[in-house]
Amino acid sequence: MSSAPRRLPPERAPADPVDDALVDRILRGAIDLHCHSGPSVMPRRLDHIEAIEQAAAAGMRGLLFKDHYYSATPIVELLRRHYGDRGVAMFSGVALNNAVGGFNRYAVDHMIKLGGQLVWMPTFSSANHLHHHDHDKDFDRKFPTTKEKMLAPTPLSVLDDAGRVRDEVKFILDMVAEHDLILSGGHLHVGEIHPLFAEARARGVRRLLVNHPTYVIDATLDDIRELASAGAYMEHSVCMFVEGSKFKFYEPGHLRALIEAAGVGRTILGSDLGQVGNPTPVEGFRAVIRLALGTGYSPAEVHAMIADNPAHLLGLDVEPFDP
Repeated sequence: MSSAPRRLPPERAPADPVDDALVDRILRGAIDLHCHSGPSVMPRRLDHIEAIEQAAAAGMRGLLFKDHYYSATPIVELLRRHYGDRGVAMFSGVALNNAVGGFNRYAVDHMIKLGGQLVWMPTFSSANHLHHHDHDKDFDRKFPTTKEKMLAPTPLSVLDDAGRVRDEVKFILDMVAEHDLILSGGHLHVGEIHPLFAEARARGVRRLLVNHPTYVIDATLDDIRELASAGAYMEHSVCMFVEGSKFKFYEPGHLRALIEAAGVGRTILGSDLGQVGNPTPVEGFRAVIRLALGTGYSPAEVHAMIADNPAHLLGLDVEPFDP
């Protein structure tokens, strides 16, 4: 895939209205790979059932529930049984943080046996995340915190002191490959993600994901181009771009640059929403659809980033889109 930027139409003026019906059509079939509903030790605006009901009302195709402290996989199994008739596919995974034992193959095995789809490398427990927390006096205002103080975390890195991928991580990569799961870099520094993904590909992992690459991960546009050209998807968090979000850090031009670096075909927009005081995931998607249209992307391109690409990453058929 070429990383050369393509020419886009001029950005729409802020006053240029976007038809609500068009936003509705683009949103139908969307899959949110980053839904932060509750229960959680983090303060949440809505629970998993409310997230499902809202997604169903909007015609969304699926939700992947993420929590930094526990695997939602058993909860998703229960939700499927009782809310599967809503027409929203439900997915889950496990984040390899301290709460599940870090690089715990048994936690991954449990998630697999209950039908989970994704393994996140450490997020809140990653040495990189903790470094950002310790060296940025405003980090607590930029990132959600737990409702109550938790035990001090143990920093985790996928690399040993010699810069090699740890054996316990290699074991997990083999599990991901065997079951054709999605591997996310979590909140590792991009300098860890490059060797991790190289090792993962060598072991047969086919589905690779980088979450919010320029936030905490510290990826440059060149990093994004390199990772995307090697087959990884770049997921950008809606909460960091839309008005009304407490975690709006970036302007539309930044999102445009990120999309251009990877290409529409390797870009996913996930809500990363559900926190108290923020828009709901559905509200966030409506806002980012308008934003992306306003930066010159076509309805089909926007739909690809919220529906087709997540479906492809999950191994689902891509549904037709009629703008």
